[in-house]
Amino acid sequence: MTSLRFREDGSFRVLQMADVQDGPDVRPDTIRLIREAIRASDPDLVVFTGDQIRGYDPAYIDTFLRRRGEEPGARVRAVTEVEAKLRGIKRRQVLRKAAGKAVANTVTDNDANAPVTMDELMDQTREKVRRTFAGFLSPIMQAGVPFAATYGNHDFQCGILAEEQDDLYREFPGCMNPKDSLEPGTFALPIEASDGSGRVAMAVMMVNSGDYAGKPEENDAQYPAYVVNSRGLDLADSDGYGTPTPEALEWLGTVQDELGARNGDGKPVPAIAFQHIPPQEFYDCLKEVPAWTPNAVEGARAYAGHCYVLNHEICRPGSRLGEAIGCADENVGEVAALNAAGGYFALFCGHDHKNAFVGHAHGIDLGYAPTCGFECYGPKSRYRGIRLFEFHESNPAGYVTRMLTWGDLVGRYSSNEVRVWFEDHCITDAIGVRNELRRPQVFAVLAGAMSLGFLAIVRSLIRGR
Repeated sequence: MTSLRFREDGSFRVLQMADVQDGPDVRPDTIRLIREAIRASDPDLVVFTGDQIRGYDPAYIDTFLRRRGEEPGARVRAVTEVEAKLRGIKRRQVLRKAAGKAVANTVTDNDANAPVTMDELMDQTREKVRRTFAGFLSPIMQAGVPFAATYGNHDFQCGILAEEQDDLYREFPGCMNPKDSLEPGTFALPIEASDGSGRVAMAVMMVNSGDYAGKPEENDAQYPAYVVNSRGLDLADSDGYGTPTPEALEWLGTVQDELGARNGDGKPVPAIAFQHIPPQEFYDCLKEVPAWTPNAVEGARAYAGHCYVLNHEICRPGSRLGEAIGCADENVGEVAALNAAGGYFALFCGHDHKNAFVGHAHGIDLGYAPTCGFECYGPKSRYRGIRLFEFHESNPAGYVTRMLTWGDLVGRYSSNEVRVWFEDHCITDAIGVRNELRRPQVFAVLAGAMSLGFLAIVRSLIRGR
């Protein structure tokens, strides 16, 4: 595997790409954004922070996993079924063995399709995942830039688990995911000093932050509670989002010991960590405000019923808060583990597509990159983008970061602005309705429409008299 090294001028550039979240045919706008960001930044490394795969896409309807451990294709989400019908995608008949015989288990009313085995369906899904990877990796491979990837809560839902996705990533040139990592998506990328001595001057840590909490059978019991109290539970109908494993939390310290031993001084090296799901401490970059505050967002699950805006006293200029922080219900002490290990100066995540802030809390920088994809929900086209980090060998913790957005690199609008408009105003629950009403432009449009409607009613009554 190629080693990473600071340039002769002491610089090192990293691009964080979050939530590509697409199917086999990656949208051209996503690929264009990645290409333009690479052209504008000339990076030394690209990191993907999870949800590269839109696991609930209709393309994966036959192998979809709502949770790990389930039978592929057995519990497809209703929204995926609807989207499949709109796109003309029909489910296949699956051949299963019963009493020593191969029988067709009909999972669709499309009898014209020849039955296939689950092994064949899984092979088809693997090829679709390869197509997805090839799509968003093409500009990176063309530029010859190394890349690394960790995983989110949707990647595995296509039916191919992270262990196998790791192998698929390694089929592409430039992949830095090691075969001997602690677990898929959790590994260190040492950045060597520019003088060629081999000393580790900094490290990029990739952390698998898990997907969903609880077990599938426990999640089923949660669904009736969600129906009654959607403000307290999220649409995942689960016990909330996942967290890094205990082994990963311990690794955050041991890997620093190993790097210190490699340098011969036993000291932790300056390090930045990347993962998908943010820990609860991200809420400490916000401040609570009254519910009627313009552009405030309402918290999720344990934070539901409370409204927040950015705390600009600790957040960097240019920070954006567009939605609630989707953290786990349990605080497993990851930020405390980072501080205890020493060396860590920042933790950056994805997951919440509309957020792009950087704050300093608990002695560490906590930040986001928004979605860089155009197939999933997110902010306006001009705010979708990729986060650039510029480090210097003499002081990696004094890094500079900024967003490379579609608006800056390409233009104000994407090729399908109608779709993006709906994704920007996507509402799935009462919290979403309230958050939309706190957006001044949305409120003004609704208020104007209601005023015009009221005037029309008054005029009709006057004419009637």
